[in-house]
Amino acid sequence: MFNSRFTSLSDLRKAFPTEQSCIDYLEERRWHGNVVSPFDKTSKVYKCKDNKYRCKNTGKYFDVKTKTIFQGTRIPLISWFEAIWTILSYKKGISSVQLGENIKVSQKTAWFMMHRIRKALGIDNDVGSEDEGGGGKLSGTVEIDETFIGGKNKNRHWNKKVPRSQGRSFKDKTPVFGLIQQGGKVIAKVVPNTQVKNLSPLILRYVKLGSDLYTDEWNYGKKADTLYNHQNVNHKKGFYGKGAFTTNHIENFWSVVKRGVIGVYHYWSRRHMQKYIDEFVYRFNRRELTNREKFDRLLENLEYRLTYKELVYG
Repeated sequence: MFNSRFTSLSDLRKAFPTEQSCIDYLEERRWHGNVVSPFDKTSKVYKCKDNKYRCKNTGKYFDVKTKTIFQGTRIPLISWFEAIWTILSYKKGISSVQLGENIKVSQKTAWFMMHRIRKALGIDNDVGSEDEGGGGKLSGTVEIDETFIGGKNKNRHWNKKVPRSQGRSFKDKTPVFGLIQQGGKVIAKVVPNTQVKNLSPLILRYVKLGSDLYTDEWNYGKKADTLYNHQNVNHKKGFYGKGAFTTNHIENFWSVVKRGVIGVYHYWSRRHMQKYIDEFVYRFNRRELTNREKFDRLLENLEYRLTYKELVYG
């Protein structure tokens, strides 16, 4: 029924020549042959004309786009498919200007589409229970570090320089806290500051008790020392880790993020920064998958709708 061998953007366009072919494929990925009502998952469903269905228990009509990032869109699904494929396959991301040119929509429309897609990508920047397929908390050896995202003060015009913004100050930058399981997934969260009271709860939320914690010279509080096997990798003393005893993996992730900021996006507002971070986390955590596999996995998890009003005005 479908070209199961599409492995590139050009293949994708050939595989879905019509809107109906996109709808059929989306139904297959979302429901796997068993249509489920988004209003009542226990309800019987009746098939209607024009790709619509009716939920018996609620009497409501729906289609495969209902309660997904595609709901209410007038943009052809093939354009959405191309946008998703592009975002997932570009390691450092793509600008809304470039994406708009690629799929022939305005920059404003491309920007909105990308943020809707990032809303769905956020599913991977968390931990679910093992029963839910989330893999549970990070465990084993976990590296922890934070970074600061924003322009360099020395590059600003004299009347725009931020005083006393050196070191761990975040007056002109936004702090992001990251945790990575060696050989596994990464979790990264935008935080208000790097105080222990804000970071310690995140460690408890995302890391299994008793795990090995490798951090830089920063102190994450007594709980990190008592509930985990905590070791410091002190770069200031010339130690950069050896073997598993290192924070190089989380630092490598930060370098990819910052190359994306500098080389592609140039600027992230604090308001939307978590969405951009979610994008990089999703690509990193799915790095072992092919572009086709990443594409299919996302189509199976699209029940995250974001309106333009919510995006712009909160």
